[in-house]
Amino acid sequence: MGQQTRREFYSGPLPSTAHRKDYNYNHHHHCCHHYYYSDQRLFESVNKDETSDLVSPFDKLERLGQDEVRECAYEIFFTACRSSPGFGARHAHSFHWNNHENEKSGQVVMSPTSKVKRALGLKMLKRSPSRRMVSGGSGGPSSPVGGSSPFHNTAPPLRPRRPMTSAEIMRQQMRVTEHNDNRLRKTLMRTLVGQAGRRAETIILPLELLRHLKPSEFSDSNEYHMWQKRQLRVLEVGLLTHPSIPLEKTSTFAMRLRDIIRCGESKPIDTGKNSDTLRTLSNSVVSLAWRSSNGTPTDICHWADGFPLNIHLYTSLLQAIFDNRDDTLVLDEVDEMLELMKKTWSILGITRPIHNVCFTWVLFQQYVATGQIEPDLLCASHAMLTEVANDAKREKESFYVKLLTSVLSSMQGWAEKRLIDYHEHFPRGNIGHIENVLPVVLSVSQILGEDLIISDDGEWGGKGDITIVDSSGDRIDYYIRSTIKNAFEKVSVNAKAAELEIKGEFSEFLLHLAQETEDLAMKERENFTPILKKWHPAAGAVAAMMLHSCYGLVLRQYLGEVTSLTRETVEVLQRAEKVEKVLLQMVVEDCGGEGEDNGKTVMREMVPYEVDSIILNLLRKWINESLCNGKECLQRAKETETWNPKSKSEPYAQSATELVKFAKTTVEQFFQIPIGITEDIVQELADGLESLFQDYMMFDAACGTKQSYIPSLPPLTRCNRDSKLIKLWKKASPCGTNLSELDHIHEGHHPRPSTSRGTQRLYVRLNTLHYLLTHINTLEKTLSHTPGVVPSSNRKHSGPYFEIVNSSIPAACQHVSEVAAYRLIFLDSNSVFYGSLYVGDVANARIRPALRILKQNITLMTTLVADRAQALAMKEVMKASFDAFLMVLLAGGSSRVFNRSDHVLIQEDFESLNRVFCTCGEGLIAENLVEREAAVVEGVVALMGQYTEQLMEDFSIATCETSGIGVMGNGHKLPMPPTTGRWNRSDPNTILRVLCHRNDRAANHFLKRTFQLAKRR
Repeated sequence: MGQQTRREFYSGPLPSTAHRKDYNYNHHHHCCHHYYYSDQRLFESVNKDETSDLVSPFDKLERLGQDEVRECAYEIFFTACRSSPGFGARHAHSFHWNNHENEKSGQVVMSPTSKVKRALGLKMLKRSPSRRMVSGGSGGPSSPVGGSSPFHNTAPPLRPRRPMTSAEIMRQQMRVTEHNDNRLRKTLMRTLVGQAGRRAETIILPLELLRHLKPSEFSDSNEYHMWQKRQLRVLEVGLLTHPSIPLEKTSTFAMRLRDIIRCGESKPIDTGKNSDTLRTLSNSVVSLAWRSSNGTPTDICHWADGFPLNIHLYTSLLQAIFDNRDDTLVLDEVDEMLELMKKTWSILGITRPIHNVCFTWVLFQQYVATGQIEPDLLCASHAMLTEVANDAKREKESFYVKLLTSVLSSMQGWAEKRLIDYHEHFPRGNIGHIENVLPVVLSVSQILGEDLIISDDGEWGGKGDITIVDSSGDRIDYYIRSTIKNAFEKVSVNAKAAELEIKGEFSEFLLHLAQETEDLAMKERENFTPILKKWHPAAGAVAAMMLHSCYGLVLRQYLGEVTSLTRETVEVLQRAEKVEKVLLQMVVEDCGGEGEDNGKTVMREMVPYEVDSIILNLLRKWINESLCNGKECLQRAKETETWNPKSKSEPYAQSATELVKFAKTTVEQFFQIPIGITEDIVQELADGLESLFQDYMMFDAACGTKQSYIPSLPPLTRCNRDSKLIKLWKKASPCGTNLSELDHIHEGHHPRPSTSRGTQRLYVRLNTLHYLLTHINTLEKTLSHTPGVVPSSNRKHSGPYFEIVNSSIPAACQHVSEVAAYRLIFLDSNSVFYGSLYVGDVANARIRPALRILKQNITLMTTLVADRAQALAMKEVMKASFDAFLMVLLAGGSSRVFNRSDHVLIQEDFESLNRVFCTCGEGLIAENLVEREAAVVEGVVALMGQYTEQLMEDFSIATCETSGIGVMGNGHKLPMPPTTGRWNRSDPNTILRVLCHRNDRAANHFLKRTFQLAKRR
């Protein structure tokens, strides 16, 4: 195409978009019946979809249509060039008769090559000379008959064909009929007779035409009226609507002119020589046109140099450089045509910088209007921008600055609309066109980025002190980001539509979008990145970063709606991780070498998806939610549990089975999540479950203490043989009925166990704890031996997962067993044990009834308590029984008195009690354990067999040793030994209690003398 060698790309910092002013640009079409050419060119094509978004930088002309502007432009052009070769009758006449003589006489003939086209990089058309030939003769299309009057109509003889003159080319390009052209020539000849040297900028052309053109020179009155209205409207626009010098509001000339123009709308005004209307019109127009900005005389009239009329007229002339037969081509005669158009500058107020701006716009507009099929036009516009850039650095005049900004902003707006979505506007097959658009928009942005300061009053009515600044920035980066965002939104819509068709979930949409994102990345890398890297070394990296950001935004939206970690969620996250790796690889590949620094910058902008962290957080969230459900289960247990066994085969609480079921289900679901699970995450789950088990264990063990069942110790008193209580006891048994007889009665009635419902519930608590412990061990094995768990150095400890609760449950079992045992002995069996044993008389209140009830209770206990808990329960019953037996001996109160002779019976009874635990339960308690616990009781029983004097001596020695007195001297009293509750034969408090229950005078006297103890009543 030829433009590759001449294209200059800007590689420096790219300025950002300047402030733009949008101009509404409505095109009006006015077609007269005498126009023989249908205007299919620019102004009719701008309404096509292809170009409808190109905003004109010039304000519209309310009263003039495009055809009227074009006709007026041609009239100005012809007037300005009337003295040039080919435009006058004299030169035309000699030219038509002798072509060779014309060449010798300086006739304007087209150059074989065009400097303008060569500078703009445009191809020469290289057409045969016959393509621009006309038949030679005095009846040429642009001249009257040679030697005759202007109204001579005789057809001349045909002459050989000759090359067309510039005047003839312009007439054809401006689509002016021969009839109108001839009428214009003749009128100017009449008007300017004897004024060949008059400058064009001193001629008010519409006024002169109105003066000298009569209705008789038109085919009918309607054609004349239409022509007259156009001339009046040109005056209205140039002098009233858009004057180059602002009007005073009270101008009488303006009001008179406006009245005449209004009258001319309905019917033609009188333009005869003696017409007052014409006289008034002439005075008003001349007065308005010959004004100056400062009131001083001027040598130029101002009727067509006001903005935007002058720009519309001039761009209409510039449009003539495009071939009527192919609007994408510029005529080879463009040099001569532009040189002739230059003659209109003084009339239109055009300067070289303004011309360069207008010419740049016309080339760009033509490229757009012709469907963007000829990139040479765009390259030509880009070449002109070099001249514009040079002008912009020098020219600071406010009108130029505003015109420049408006034109460049319009070009930039159109180009950027495509560049910010180049996937859409440069599809496959047209991708290369982006290379033509980018240099233009970058040059435009660079020019707009220059500090163009407006310091004077604007010519468009605005105030000064306006600075137009476009800060430097990376525009290519912006185009890439914007395009990727737009492209991603489109594929998101398509992916969403596909997801709705298959009625899938949001996760399906994301999976589909992930593939679309990868495809988009490949499309960018293969098609656009190689082109864009000419201006941006990290173009591919920026695209990848933007895709990463766009997909990440949708991913975060999805994650914001995720309430739990599911297989679908994991699949989405893993697919997102794959997308991220593809995009990161694209960044790495694109940023090698020179773009490494840019790549690092881009990668810093890429907020990682952190899939592993998200999965970990979701997993933790899942664990927390599961544990919350567990806490709810535990709370229900606390509110509803009654500690009744679930069934005979399942003697534990229903709430425990629910808690265990929850824990097992949670662990099972945990390991079904398709991710790599590490030991520290397993530990987090185990810690949560352990906390639940620990809480439940404490709830289970919250059953009181053994102290609540042990009777309070009665006050120490000395035994009185004749106490009222003993006498009452003997009176209550007048017939000699004793407890041994009662024992025979009980045996005959087969007494039932005395275990209460409360004690049985304690057995359920004990069973529940052992049930919990068993299943915790099962869970421990599951967590420890499940394959696929990844070892982790972050795990808190290397021991068992449930180490704490495993060590706590045995203590809880111990506590519950102890409470159950003491309740059984001191509450359930109180009537046959502590409440009646040895009451009144040892011989008549032996232990046999209590043993029988005890055996029945133990049998029931072994039935209710789980096998694993029976040994502990039995041991605690034994300890409670031994404690009860000791309390009978040492804290039995006023109802019990013992003689030294009772020692034998008491020893026999304890041996019977001891045998119960040695033989009951098939060895549930080890013999050595029974002997160790029994040794304490046997020591106390042995004290009861000692003489009183020996007891007093032992008591004194033990008291002195424990109190720190040493040897007891004269005058010293023995201190009262404290009650420790840890009774044994060497404890002074234990010996004292034996003395208090000894029915002996010496003991009575010792206690009275030593401690002044009261005697029993």
